[in-house]
Amino acid sequence: MSRITVKEDGILYQRRDETVLLEPYGENCIRVRSSRNARLSEERWTLLPPEPCRVKTASTENGGRLENGMLAVTITSIWNGYRIEFQRNGKTILATCEEADPVTHYAHTGGENYRTRVIFEGRDEHIYGLGQEQQDYFDRKGCSYELEHWNTKSSLPFIYSSLGYGFLWNNPSPGRVEFGKNRTVWAADSCYQADYLVLTEETPAAILNAYCRLTGFAPQMPDWAAGFWQSKCRYESQEEILEVAREYVRRGVPLDAIVVDFFHWTEQGNCDFDPEYWPDPEGMVKELKSMGIRPVVSYWPTINPKSRNWEEMNERNLLIRTENGQYGMFDFEGQQAYVDMTNPETREFVWEQFRKTYLKYGFRTFWLDEAEPEVHPQQFENLKTYAGNMAQTGLIYPYYYAKCFHDGLKSEGEDEIVLLTRAAYPGSQKFGALVWNGDIPSTFQALRQSVVSGLSMAMCGIPWWNSDIGGFVNGDTESEYFRELIVRWFQFGLFCPVMRLHGTRRRQSDYQGRHPGIICEGGGYNEIWRFGEKAYQIIRKLILLRQRMKPYILECAKRTSETGEPIMRPMFFDFPEDENCYTLSDQYMFGPDILFAPVVNQGQTEREVYLPEGEWVRTDDGSVHGSGTLVCRAEIDRFIAFVRKGAEVLDIFTD
Repeated sequence: MSRITVKEDGILYQRRDETVLLEPYGENCIRVRSSRNARLSEERWTLLPPEPCRVKTASTENGGRLENGMLAVTITSIWNGYRIEFQRNGKTILATCEEADPVTHYAHTGGENYRTRVIFEGRDEHIYGLGQEQQDYFDRKGCSYELEHWNTKSSLPFIYSSLGYGFLWNNPSPGRVEFGKNRTVWAADSCYQADYLVLTEETPAAILNAYCRLTGFAPQMPDWAAGFWQSKCRYESQEEILEVAREYVRRGVPLDAIVVDFFHWTEQGNCDFDPEYWPDPEGMVKELKSMGIRPVVSYWPTINPKSRNWEEMNERNLLIRTENGQYGMFDFEGQQAYVDMTNPETREFVWEQFRKTYLKYGFRTFWLDEAEPEVHPQQFENLKTYAGNMAQTGLIYPYYYAKCFHDGLKSEGEDEIVLLTRAAYPGSQKFGALVWNGDIPSTFQALRQSVVSGLSMAMCGIPWWNSDIGGFVNGDTESEYFRELIVRWFQFGLFCPVMRLHGTRRRQSDYQGRHPGIICEGGGYNEIWRFGEKAYQIIRKLILLRQRMKPYILECAKRTSETGEPIMRPMFFDFPEDENCYTLSDQYMFGPDILFAPVVNQGQTEREVYLPEGEWVRTDDGSVHGSGTLVCRAEIDRFIAFVRKGAEVLDIFTD
């Protein structure tokens, strides 16, 4: 026999081997927790405390009902346990699957933890979000995904449904989700309890605002971050990076940031510069800043016994440990362990190393690489952190990684915090996380998939996003294929929240390694004048245009910090009543006034563009168009963008 207790602020359901609690979590939001344990955990993970709200509860036949603004939920005892049903303004939007036996499956994994699955009915809906990975499906309906991080994949278990609700799987355990026609299944590999939130509002924008009130808002983007970033894998010395910066200045090409990539250090786990190749980092930083260029430096959270920090960090349990076997988790220039960013003492220790070196030299912006963290093989149950075994907590590492540097910079009085990172988790945005989609190949397919990645991250509350312009690996800069690709990717980068060139390049007849034999030699040249004169002239104009766009981008970013609306966002975000906009994955809005349709296929010079309601001005010829589908042409030196008629931003393109 089950027992249902209806209280003023929630509904408790109890039966043998299961406890379920339905309760409000802010206005128009309901949280559900269920466990085989006799008590529920109060762990919120990365959720902020709920805002106050007024709710109504009532007993029903065989169950109870909770109403919270536009959202209501009922729980009813049925033949195989219970059924939970969510309604938005009286219409069912989500319900557990009555045919499932039972609705929530638990399989014991050890201690008080269980492999857990919650099964919902399948519905006719579009589903967006869930983070990023290299695949083509912006609409996640009909797809299945692993809830894991790895290089090129960052799982944020939040989705937006075209039925008008958001769903957050509040569980950092690795797992799986399936959005089938017949059912939706959310699964955790090992957890204490199932935990999820359903929220609703009137529009997609309002739902993202509500989500950010649960997890945090991005800070205001600083002026320099909205410009052009130069990077490559990797600049091997102080002399080389300064030569590149000086050449940008000499050519009159605006450069806002330049990146010192990995292996500038003496050993993994040491926060320092190799003095043989970087003799005066403080002087380097001063010269870069005198040119108006923001220096960015990379950090890897890897460490091995050769590091001077190994003994202390190992003995103080400041490292991720293995349940079985030795320390090695990642074979990169030798076996490496990872520092345990979920441990507050680790974060204090790491930041103290930064204070003594990188901050002393003048760095204030950091690239947080290997943020997943990358481990091989991915046996999460063999990894132990301060937060717990990674079978229960594996997704949360990048959140605390970003928190380490955010809190450290705040403690130094720094307000302009931007952290370039390869993975994220709900709430990372409030730490200034600028996510990119990892080490993707230099292909048109990767360019197409990057559009999907950026839009998907936008619908997960991660508004600061970018990709390696040109892709990361196998870019042959002397080939016509790559030179076409780099131009099209720069056009896409122009309409991304951050415009950053990066990659390791190959087959360059004039490239001679600066320091043969050095650990992790730099790839070939990756500056904009290295891709041929034709490409250079096009790219140069795009960077100059980006400079003129900065006031518009920064105004969009200001709204992001206040409302949660992303800068780069899908068409339905601004036109939720237009059914056509829910089917578009290869064009998007850049802020409220610019519509961009990237060219993402080799040899392509025309494509279809859908214009929603209103009048739209093509940026390159000033032609005015009404709503509907049209075919637009764009040779290699042209991109396809439209501006709302009457919008001030149009002047940027007509100067």
